[in-house]
Amino acid sequence: MRKAKKAKVSHARRDIAHGRAVLAQEIKGLQALAESLGGDFARAVDCAAAIKGRVIVSGMGKSGHVARKIAATLASTGTPAHFVHPGEASHGDLGMITKDDAVLALSNSGETAELADLINYCKRFSIPLIGVARKRGSMLVEAAGIALVLPDVPEAPPTDAPTTSTTMMMGLGDALAVALVERRGFTKDDFSVFHPGGKLGKAFIRVSDLMHGAGDLPLAGEGAPMREVLVMMTAKTFGCAGVCDAKGRLLGIITDGDLRRHMQPGLLDEKAGAVMTRRPLSIRPGALAAEALGIMNDRKITSLFAVEAGKPVGIIHIHDCLRAGVA
Repeated sequence: MRKAKKAKVSHARRDIAHGRAVLAQEIKGLQALAESLGGDFARAVDCAAAIKGRVIVSGMGKSGHVARKIAATLASTGTPAHFVHPGEASHGDLGMITKDDAVLALSNSGETAELADLINYCKRFSIPLIGVARKRGSMLVEAAGIALVLPDVPEAPPTDAPTTSTTMMMGLGDALAVALVERRGFTKDDFSVFHPGGKLGKAFIRVSDLMHGAGDLPLAGEGAPMREVLVMMTAKTFGCAGVCDAKGRLLGIITDGDLRRHMQPGLLDEKAGAVMTRRPLSIRPGALAAEALGIMNDRKITSLFAVEAGKPVGIIHIHDCLRAGVA
């Protein structure tokens, strides 16, 4: 029993050591790649930024999987991009590539046979070709107008399975995408447009995206009788009413709590101004919905008026935030 336990501990230590060795080797590759970036990388950024069409990313095998990820990253950060499988390209998908595009081709060896038709197509129609490979003097590097040669850092031992090389390719794709983000002035707001269903997209939803507009606002003047205010509060279903002055500026709010505090036989004959709570909490339409949700949770309220120049332009309910997945 003790021997089995010791063997299990021994295996665990070796596994952890092997895992760390792989990561250390990949870190070496990324460090070497960072140090190797130079004029060719800047030219690649120039090329991708200047085209009218898309960046077509292609690769075979593990390089193809990395190429798909690079294409997705470029597209989500403001650079139109698309993955084309080199095998399918030879059977009709070359028609997806136009003279307005640029091609980013990935190959560890630089000798991937399936890329030959794609390379020839780029040459024939003068389509910019950016080649990423590990071997200088390879077919892809020689054919490319811009060649990004990966440092010759070995794969993680004990096999030659693509590890360090694919990590470097992935890192190079990320570097290219982020450099283009900076070049284009792409912002977090732009990023959220491409990620409406993801957590990052939800993090950038604005109050103005969720708020109810002018036609839905439960508003009353200071002199409005409470019997009318109550009818409006019931009809609008926000559980509150905003009270405005003659110029439409928000002075106060009437909530269910205010009604309970003023509960007396003459309540219906009171004026809205006498029942309201002055200086109510409000929020800007341009504020993040997450900020509005935080205020409502913190103050234990369910609605906030969105105010511009002192005037209510919308209202947001806590349920609006929850339905949109804001957290």
